[in-house]
Amino acid sequence: MAFEVPPLPYEYDALEPHIDEATMRVHHDKHHQAYVDKANAALEGTDSANESVEHVLSILPTFPEDKQAAIRNNAGGHANHSLFWELMSPDGGGEPDGDLADAIDEVFGSLDALKKTINEGGVNRFGSGWTWLVHDGTGLAVYSTANQDSPILQSDEPLLGIDVWEHAYYLKYQNRRPDYLEAWWNVVNWPAVADRYAKAMGKVSATT
Repeated sequence: MAFEVPPLPYEYDALEPHIDEATMRVHHDKHHQAYVDKANAALEGTDSANESVEHVLSILPTFPEDKQAAIRNNAGGHANHSLFWELMSPDGGGEPDGDLADAIDEVFGSLDALKKTINEGGVNRFGSGWTWLVHDGTGLAVYSTANQDSPILQSDEPLLGIDVWEHAYYLKYQNRRPDYLEAWWNVVNWPAVADRYAKAMGKVSATT
């Protein structure tokens, strides 16, 4: 089955005032749809046209060279945005708890330190890209990627990602990317991040 843009799990204006309705409409309906359309076109006629986007990205080097850039950019855009919508919630913000909170404290020292590191990755990302919290197979790590590159390309499990393309924030924040990053933590869906962390830990346990 060809890729499809998943519906938002909340209304377009549900993340106000931190993420504005106009941005959500354009971001979800226009930008994400464009990635899906281009990814489907790039995969048409291949054996992977009906595979999951995660699988497609995990086997990127097996595609013909003339298709790899389009698949990397657009399947990556689909994967990243599908996750992004789930990582935000009208009831978001606050702090994580349980195993995720313990792991954050162990690796980064505190939640504030984690936020600072992720925000710095987003602020310092030249041009367009993402800033990530991932599980790299051994534990938590933070880094940023260019364009629509997914951590899946590095065999990492994305747990939390913030889109720092201008289309994610420019209507409300203009060139104030740091302000957008600070505001984003008011809508972060920690239960969704914790669920992804638990699944990543389960995968590690299954292979050890």
